[in-house]
Amino acid sequence: MIRHIVMFTVDGQTQDEKNQQILEAATRLEGLVGVVPGLRVMNVYANAIDVPGNFDFTLVADFEDEELLRGYVTHPAHVEVAEYIGTIRTSRAAIDFDI
Repeated sequence: MIRHIVMFTVDGQTQDEKNQQILEAATRLEGLVGVVPGLRVMNVYANAIDVPGNFDFTLVADFEDEELLRGYVTHPAHVEVAEYIGTIRTSRAAIDFDI
């Protein structure tokens, strides 16, 4: 099993705007479970403590194997979500590891 973690900052000008962007991203991302083959779990978490340098939200996803994670990247449903996130994000960091 592969765990895929991605952290984002968003461009909202107020905390309310950021919260709305994060909620929309979470709804779209978590909706990929059952759509993308091999995606077992997708959880999105908003940053809970306002510390300079923290990201605004993270996704934690588990895939059956590396091949299915690679398929997720190009899956049309994921591409659509990634395009939305691309319109709101200002930075991104990711890591993938075996669990």
